Amino acid sequence: MKLQEIDKTRYRKNMNLLIVILVLSLAGLSLAFGSALIAIFGATPVPGEPTGNFHLNLLGVILSVGLCGAVLHHFKERPFFREIYYVWRLKQLHNRIYRKLVKIKAAAAQNDVNALITLLFYYTSLRQVYLLDDNTLTLPALTQDLNRLNAQIDSLGLLISPEQFTPEMLNL
Repeated sequence: MKLQEIDKTRYRKNMNLLIVILVLSLAGLSLAFGSALIAIFGATPVPGEPTGNFHLNLLGVILSVGLCGAVLHHFKERPFFREIYYVWRLKQLHNRIYRKLVKIKAAAAQNDVNALITLLFYYTSLRQVYLLDDNTLTLPALTQDLNRLNAQIDSLGLLISPEQFTPEMLNL
């Protein structure tokens, strides 16, 4: 995955709009599906007794999540979702790297070039995501890690960049 320049204002505007639309859609569709399922399959209410329609309401929520997920999957390549989908994929890749971070750091300590490239990509892309999401709390620690890594790369005389990273490098 190659790093891309992202317009932060457009990303934040689209992300906020998507969140509002998703929350409203999930709430509305859950109610609609739940009501429809209760109307079709629901138990007749007896005064003073619970209706026992919890499972139908839960199924309505599951159906609404599935429908919203299918709609998002269908529209993920549209220009509106370009930045959102890129950041989502980048965060997935961060999770994959994070699960192997101990091994990657150990290999980087042994000056393994693939591990150094992976760490450089990880720190650089993590910095990009932190800036996009206004996560400035952990940015100083990340900057220190990136500076230490760049010093190690410079001391080895290597010319590497985050663009050299491929997900196959995670198969240590």
